[in-house]
Amino acid sequence: MTRGIVFDIKEFAVHDGPGIRTTVFLKGCPLRCPWCHNPEGQSSLPQTMRGSAGRRVAGKTYTAEELARLLNGQAAILGSCEGGITFSGGEPLFQADFVVAVARRLEGVHRLLQTSGYGAEETFAWVLAQMEMVFFDLKIIDKEAHRRYTGAGNELILQNLDTLSRSEVPYVVRVPLVPGVTDSDENLAAMAEVVGRLRPPLRIDLLPYNPLTGGKYASAGMAFRPGYDESRPPNLNTAPFERTGVEVRVA
Repeated sequence: MTRGIVFDIKEFAVHDGPGIRTTVFLKGCPLRCPWCHNPEGQSSLPQTMRGSAGRRVAGKTYTAEELARLLNGQAAILGSCEGGITFSGGEPLFQADFVVAVARRLEGVHRLLQTSGYGAEETFAWVLAQMEMVFFDLKIIDKEAHRRYTGAGNELILQNLDTLSRSEVPYVVRVPLVPGVTDSDENLAAMAEVVGRLRPPLRIDLLPYNPLTGGKYASAGMAFRPGYDESRPPNLNTAPFERTGVEVRVA
């Protein structure tokens, strides 16, 4: 029996794909991006969150059957709003067996994968085959800078982005604009060059940095050490992406 650990299920989500959606946040991520706004998604294990509202445990175990049953109970209303189910995290590829097992049990509901793309190529292709859309986060093109800021190289990410491009699954490239890290003109131009060689995405979403990012860390018992100047406005340079001919949105 396939089991997985979920740290949140957000209903009536409107920013995680088309229509109104239910977003499933899965525990576990191999990256350690200092700007992560879901730090409770990094560990694969349940953990206690402490805040003004008291204590709660981030991390509940479901069988694939249990979670699919819960989500299928929402399928009719999600379908009527042209929405669906989004698998997010953490990193959904970290619990690929569980994601696939749940997705295969969903009944007539749109399925979307929100991913960093960090995972084995075979794993990514396996999960991709269960999805109708992908939101693919692209952070840093320079390999050494990617390793310095996320704790891992980007070779698998770029390989999986190429796999996605060669599939028939519609996708959106999402770029978090972290001041002084991902938003440099050089990095944005390098991203545009990569995207320009691919089957065009539906669009490119530029996501301005959220200055409230560090708020959850203390409640999760974690230290927030950004290593960049949070006060600096992000560089909203859309020009490199506009030259690809792909729609660019600043979220």
